[in-house]
Amino acid sequence: MRFSFLLTVFLLSGCSHMANDSWQGQDKAQHFIASAMLSAAGNEYAQRQGFSHDRSAAFGLVFSVSLGASKELWDSRPAGSGWSWKDFAWDIAGASTGYALWQLADH
Repeated sequence: MRFSFLLTVFLLSGCSHMANDSWQGQDKAQHFIASAMLSAAGNEYAQRQGFSHDRSAAFGLVFSVSLGASKELWDSRPAGSGWSWKDFAWDIAGASTGYALWQLADH
């Protein structure tokens, strides 16, 4: 799993259409909140499907981060706003927070 994540980051780092954005702004909060909700929802869904606790956690994180990466990939097309590493960082922070909140609520 780590290898596939690193491979994805490596492949996506060559995007030629990059966003020129700041670290702050309403869209960053939206990335954070959406990723947190998707991570927690993915964790809960996987657990209800009978996954082990650890697999549920991994599923939720990968689900949320992959949707964030897909959104940035969509943005990197010529008609899009450009790939934003800052948005992606907020996606990862949100996914991690959603995971942590799910862990606290689950136990």
